[in-house]
Amino acid sequence: MSARATAAQAAAPRAGVPQGTAAQGTVNAETTGRRVEEALDRLAQRDREAGAAAEELVRVLMDFYGAGLARIVHLVGSGTGDDGPRAALLRDELVTSLLVLHDLHPEDTVTRIGRALDSVRRQHPADIAEFDADSGVLRLRAGEAGGCGCPSTNQQAQQAVEAAVSCFAPDVTSVRWEAAGATAEPTLLQISPRPPTAAPAS
Repeated sequence: MSARATAAQAAAPRAGVPQGTAAQGTVNAETTGRRVEEALDRLAQRDREAGAAAEELVRVLMDFYGAGLARIVHLVGSGTGDDGPRAALLRDELVTSLLVLHDLHPEDTVTRIGRALDSVRRQHPADIAEFDADSGVLRLRAGEAGGCGCPSTNQQAQQAVEAAVSCFAPDVTSVRWEAAGATAEPTLLQISPRPPTAAPAS
């Protein structure tokens, strides 16, 4: 189904709901679908290529949100253990990205970074060295893992970790890496000449 057809379907009157009446507040499928359809029509009238691009944008966003809703329904209905559905939802990358996108996630950035690292720790261990909330810069320390240790393997591991961080904590603006076991440089000590020894008393 095309994005335009989907928008039109959302804008169609629903049984039992009076025309123009919002089901919950001022945002509902009817009014939203109508606004999307009108915007697509205006773009298509001005520029056919821009109209096609806008339809593709709507389709991509609807696929994204549809996948997120499907994931939520699956997690809520599939038995989530003693910690309940909330914990399962917060562990999921797709659901987390949607919550963060709309500023609805209940956890702070550092907690979400920890979840991201936990999700890949078995294959690509890494730990938080420092996170600057003001700049969004995250420094990570690579952990010890199996493998050949060649640069290409290390790069793939870092990319996997950074991809997880971008899903769980998109508010991280950049990631910087430290070598495994790296520590702060030791303080330099100034060595001065030994003072002269006093002459023995005669």
